[in-house]
Amino acid sequence: MNLVCIVEGDGEVAALPVLLRRIATELGVLVRVPPPIRQPRGRLVREADLRRAIQLAAKRAGPEDGILLLLDADDDCPASLAPQLLGIARGERPDRRIAVVLAEREFEAWFLGAAASLVQQGRLHRDSEPPVDPERVRDAKGWLGRAMGSRYSEVLDQPSFAQLFDMAAARSACASFDKLWREVGGLLAPRS
Repeated sequence: MNLVCIVEGDGEVAALPVLLRRIATELGVLVRVPPPIRQPRGRLVREADLRRAIQLAAKRAGPEDGILLLLDADDDCPASLAPQLLGIARGERPDRRIAVVLAEREFEAWFLGAAASLVQQGRLHRDSEPPVDPERVRDAKGWLGRAMGSRYSEVLDQPSFAQLFDMAAARSACASFDKLWREVGGLLAPRS
């Protein structure tokens, strides 16, 4: 099965396939994740541009494959924006399995939710104190950079962190990561 993704950032282009393969392995499913389609967030929240991105993804995905749209929520409410985007996407291609997930604030919040595992892996300073509510942290990238002692690079660090972080800890600490997990499970489940 293929899982075709639409993302907003360069970091997610490399990191999301790594993360999705890890989730699929945990779920006992074999998945192919082609390079994601990248579009700026501003376009993906506009109906006409989202429809075009969904059509492009549908061309890359077969009838049994899944399509995943992943965006950072930034300051938007995921509980209202995600269903709106999902309605547009499913309206455009009702013949495809589609899921929409908005990372609360930003993708990197999931790494904050599992910061202890990144400390153990030697990627963050030993004295890094994980935030109590990682999905409420503004500028998670800045937090990671300070905890690393160097500038955080989405393109370089995001894929390696996606390979290393404790997904169970992130699921427990970050509701939006748990939603990603559940949505991916639904997309990868056999059709009945």
